[in-house]
Amino acid sequence: MPSPGFFQRQANARRNTALLVVLFLLAVLIISLAVCLVGYLVTRSDTTSLRFVDWLLSSHGLITAGAVITLILLGSLVRWIDLAGGGERVARMVGARLVDPSTRDPDERKFRNIVEEMSIASGVPVPELYVMDRETGINAFVAGYTPGEAVMVVTHGALTQLNRDELQGVVGHEFSHILNGDMRLNVRLIAVLAGILMIGQVGGFLLHSSSPRRYSSRRSKDQGAVVLLGLALMIIGYVGVFFGRLIQSAVSRQREMLADASSVQFTRNPEGIASALFKIGNLGGYLESTSHASDMNHMCFGESARMKLAGLLASHPPIDERINAIQPGLLTRLQSRLRDTRPATQIRGGQSTAVEASTGFASTASGTVEASPRELPPLEYSPAKGFSSSVGQVDRGNERYAADLLAQLPATFRELLYTRSGAVQLCYALLTDQLEPDRAEQVLSLLEHHPLLSPQPALIGKLRPTLKTLGPRCRFPALELAMPALRKLDPDERHQLINRANRLIRADGRISLFEFALVSFLQRHLTHDASRVVKTKYRSYGAVQDALHRLFSLMARAGSHSANDARQLYDEAMAGFAAKDGARPIAERVTIQELRQALVQLNGLSPLLKPAIIDACGHCVSHDGKVTVTEYEILRLVADQLDCPMPPVAINS
Repeated sequence: MPSPGFFQRQANARRNTALLVVLFLLAVLIISLAVCLVGYLVTRSDTTSLRFVDWLLSSHGLITAGAVITLILLGSLVRWIDLAGGGERVARMVGARLVDPSTRDPDERKFRNIVEEMSIASGVPVPELYVMDRETGINAFVAGYTPGEAVMVVTHGALTQLNRDELQGVVGHEFSHILNGDMRLNVRLIAVLAGILMIGQVGGFLLHSSSPRRYSSRRSKDQGAVVLLGLALMIIGYVGVFFGRLIQSAVSRQREMLADASSVQFTRNPEGIASALFKIGNLGGYLESTSHASDMNHMCFGESARMKLAGLLASHPPIDERINAIQPGLLTRLQSRLRDTRPATQIRGGQSTAVEASTGFASTASGTVEASPRELPPLEYSPAKGFSSSVGQVDRGNERYAADLLAQLPATFRELLYTRSGAVQLCYALLTDQLEPDRAEQVLSLLEHHPLLSPQPALIGKLRPTLKTLGPRCRFPALELAMPALRKLDPDERHQLINRANRLIRADGRISLFEFALVSFLQRHLTHDASRVVKTKYRSYGAVQDALHRLFSLMARAGSHSANDARQLYDEAMAGFAAKDGARPIAERVTIQELRQALVQLNGLSPLLKPAIIDACGHCVSHDGKVTVTEYEILRLVADQLDCPMPPVAINS
């Protein structure tokens, strides 16, 4: 039976969105009633005969309630529109700086190297990386609407105070939020809170604007009413703050515990993330340089803002509880190491000079992984578990595979992927890699001149040797490394790049599965609707029978060597999906356009229905005990188009 882990968490993320809407509406209702009560008390002298319930239904009550609801919704809408830019907008909002991919800073290189390892190991594009230079506390967060446009932000304190194991634990925690669909909910929660807090802000404005001045007695009377109204709205605003923080806590706490557990699963090193949490407990993780610290509290690795009633309203469980949940007794060991290595005065003072020694873990001075060229470590696959069990997961084998792959990439090759021109030339190199040099040059000459997008033979020549040496295993990892640079293309350049890629794959009159997979990858992550979240349209397989028929027909033919084997594989794949009247015969031919339409339709399925499709496709490609390059590429294509991040798979040449 396929593991529901990743897919269940995706479904839970969607249900949490519904919970957020319910809590928001409840908060709006309570705040509206509170403001209406103030309005009723202010106007009671004119409507003495009306009870509060009757006043609510009067013109005064309806206008007051309508104005409050409009104000709250307007506040949320303005922030919602402001955050339409996704993760990049959130990073700019808190004053974070984009990390230069070619940075020479050892801490930033360490950070980038860890993130790239985790991206390749998990099968998601590399997120853009930011640093909050003025923040000395230890904290981090991810933001965005989809994994393809995610950004990861860390504080300067996280880079300088954490060693490699600890930073890897933090990155693993944040990758869990990317894979579990938490980012989208977190960004939306910022907009929700903005609306709920509007009433208190209006009250504060009224109080500030009514500062003592010289007025006539009549004017002084009016001013007093404004002050009272402002004070009342500020008190109600604190009710809004309370409900806002309560919503943060309700949505965030359990997800933080899950992300801690996922980080341990990813890194197989519980002491890494536990030690990072322990350092936050000693040094703090509050964001001091941004006014949005409280708005971001639910998004961060640790608490980012001080608050009263922390036990009730905190977005994260207590540090001690989180460490003990990772591994019972681990907190005691960390505290013992701290006492063994630091004077008591320093422990009480919270000085940071010797915290590194307190963990007892070796710190890596550089983010680079030294390795001589060698065979990549083998990847294991268990048919009993199915391919879906690896979706959205990172294990030690995948992480080691990613680290060794990165170590074998020449410095020049890697640096080129961090530039826009180098990333574009990588796409051209991948699409012409199987052609003879003369033919490749002829095909590339079909593309018209463009200041950035024109083929550059010199750069392509620097990329090709590595692609030839490492072979198909490095195709998708290289694309994932190049995604931050490709996302820096403006919308017109992205559109032109996709069109040029389509022209190249049609130049020889036929389209290979890898060519289709590459163009689909670009379209999925670079088009204008790349950050759009696909809504659930189908909650059963009955409505997608045509799409399943086409997909499994193609998968069965790709995974077999004879017509009889293909028919048998197709029947096995369709066995769990066929309608009551039975499955249709295997399709003799599936066009690229039909495959594209099938994948778009299947992506509209509920997340809990997707693992069976991944496993059926995995059965088609691995039934003979091995996975070829072609089989892996089509499996990776299916997973990517269904928004299921697929880690590397063992490929047989």
